[in-house]
Amino acid sequence: MSTATITAAEINKLRQTTGAGMMDCRKALVESDGDFEKAIDYLRKKGQKVAALRSDREAKEGVIIAKTTADNKTGFIITLACETDFVAKNAEFVVFAQSIMDAGIKSNVNSLEELMALQLDGATVADKINDQVAKIGEKIHLSRFEKISAEGVAAYIHGANRMGVLVGLTKNSGAILDAGRDIAMQIAAMNPLAVSPDSITANVVEREKAIVTEQIKNDPKMAGKPDEMIDKIAVGKLNAFFKENTLLAQPFVKDASKTVADYLKSVDADVKVSEFKRVQLG
Repeated sequence: MSTATITAAEINKLRQTTGAGMMDCRKALVESDGDFEKAIDYLRKKGQKVAALRSDREAKEGVIIAKTTADNKTGFIITLACETDFVAKNAEFVVFAQSIMDAGIKSNVNSLEELMALQLDGATVADKINDQVAKIGEKIHLSRFEKISAEGVAAYIHGANRMGVLVGLTKNSGAILDAGRDIAMQIAAMNPLAVSPDSITANVVEREKAIVTEQIKNDPKMAGKPDEMIDKIAVGKLNAFFKENTLLAQPFVKDASKTVADYLKSVDADVKVSEFKRVQLG
């Protein structure tokens, strides 16, 4: 792809995602033929400290609602996105988002499409959103829907509806759900990629290994070093990556002397985290 086809909007998007400089972002996009994820990897391989690409990147403004069913066996997250924080902080807008969530829980919907088609006060959710667009005068849309079903599910909302977390657990009791909310707070604060190393997908593992290997090779101190040494160092860096980015291995934010896995065992030796969802604005 030639530089003429790289738009200012694409460069700006990469800058916002990674925090890298404009010229570095332009070069990364050119070298990667406009492929966004490859451009991020290019920046990381060059040793730049950039923000990790996360699936929970969301609209800049809006309201996130995270809630469970009464039996705490199913949890939902929705994002009702808008253009300005003025609208997002409006009490009526928050109540409207909550009403959509309550309708979704009542009907136990499984997708964004099902949620949009639900009846809400005599009209579909989609039509109700269009009414809000006409009333408020800015773009409003349901941009995210997540659902977890497990023996127990804990929900947590952080920062005035700017982030929502669901945690699926293999048991369901008051103490375990309380622990689940603590773990949800951990996820909100530390943003892990996965529950444990074995739950990180193979393509993510290979991607990270390729990046750390390239970083090591680019280090002048490693010039001329054998591939076996480079590979050994890469494995060490990858293990450090797993420790930092997987939930159970992270230091517990409420007591850094123990890991999240240790904390969970102290509550119940048999309970496990089955999965989690984390959605944020920004």
